[in-house]
Amino acid sequence: MTHELKRVMGLPAGIASAVGLVVASSTLVLQGQGFGIAGPGFIIAMLVALLVNLFAMFSFAELSGIVPRAGSVNHYTQAALGPFMAIVAVLASYFIVNIFAGSAEASVPGIIFHDVFWDGMPPRVFSTGIVLILVFTNLRGIKWFSTIQLVTAAAMILSLAAVGIIGLLGLGSGEPVAGAFDTFNHMGWGLGSGIFSLVALAFWLFVGAEFVTPLAEEIKKPRIYIPLSMFLGLLIIGVAGTLYGLASIKYVPADDLAGSLTPHVDAASAMLGRTGEIWLSIASILATITTINTLIAALSRMFYGMAKKGQLPSILARLNKQAVPSYATYMVMLMILVPLLIGVATKERFITFILAATFTWVVGYIIVHVDLIILRWKHPEIRGGFRTPLYPLPQILSLIGLIWMLFKIAPPDSGLAKDIYTIAFVFLGISIVYAAAWVTFKEKKGLFQTTPIAELVEDFDKDEE
Repeated sequence: MTHELKRVMGLPAGIASAVGLVVASSTLVLQGQGFGIAGPGFIIAMLVALLVNLFAMFSFAELSGIVPRAGSVNHYTQAALGPFMAIVAVLASYFIVNIFAGSAEASVPGIIFHDVFWDGMPPRVFSTGIVLILVFTNLRGIKWFSTIQLVTAAAMILSLAAVGIIGLLGLGSGEPVAGAFDTFNHMGWGLGSGIFSLVALAFWLFVGAEFVTPLAEEIKKPRIYIPLSMFLGLLIIGVAGTLYGLASIKYVPADDLAGSLTPHVDAASAMLGRTGEIWLSIASILATITTINTLIAALSRMFYGMAKKGQLPSILARLNKQAVPSYATYMVMLMILVPLLIGVATKERFITFILAATFTWVVGYIIVHVDLIILRWKHPEIRGGFRTPLYPLPQILSLIGLIWMLFKIAPPDSGLAKDIYTIAFVFLGISIVYAAAWVTFKEKKGLFQTTPIAELVEDFDKDEE
């Protein structure tokens, strides 16, 4: 019996999917550290990063209307740059990256549960249990995914915003830090060592909203709901993050935030005591649940779309009775659990892996901008739905910001640049070798032989609601 992906997700589930990957425990850690390093001025770095991401989402939104398929960036790049760059874009920006970033993210709930609730629980056991439960629920169908995503994402965002407001209004039980807001930007405005040098760190606070695009064949009215999900998701994230970040520096000394592995929990504890510690610990665990839930659903659809086009083993294109790409889901599970269990992504290497992931993610965003520019030039007649306002200005500005971030990936004076670049280039190198070998020897195609858009979107319009 042949099963097909089912179009059952509405706008709320789409927004939750866009938010779910972005607001992760790693995001909360880097956000707290960023405010600790820069003080209130970190808002400037956040705003620049938000605009760069928003303009990147313009390209994703437009491309998802032109090529509304589960393969997402793979399909867009096939049409614009050919199979070699398509595979590199997915493997470097999503597959290999999340082997480390995903496992690092999955490790956080175990650490928090061990430190805050019960020190008798081995962290890896707790984290593994969460991953396995989410794999099971995802295999039950897209409705299970969307329900979990809605509940956990809403609870997490509302918790961040609520605690942030409580702190800023002085309604908590803690004592504010004297002079926390006396200086807005003590780092200055220089590109090399000033506030703009933290844009790459702030970029991680917003990266991943495009993970709703692989659900294009399961979301209702995708040409409308996918852009709305990404734009509203980024807005919600920006507001909640700003509220909580400002409240954090009001109650925790900047140096303590900058050096903490759990600054968001420290801030809640300073504001509300043990109640705040428990509240934000739960919110942080929910943040990881939404992230891992999104990774499992979105990456499995990316692999499904690639397998259907012969770019990955065909077994990854098989759907179970609930219309879920089950083998692709198992593949994502292994990507997360194997590094977690063998201890590759340790908490000491947490930020290094996250920023290396940022580097290759930035490369992926650059490719997507190029995809749109090429497809607009080659096919000016195509109208997929959303159209970038003031095109191509947002793409040009975003490309400038993204390329600049590649050279400023490490925070100033952190000493992390060498390790970050080494890991990032290993990611890229593995992706390039695999892509070249697969296209040449398995697909037997030219590396830059593009696929007609009509072939990629065949049979899509007739089943869109």
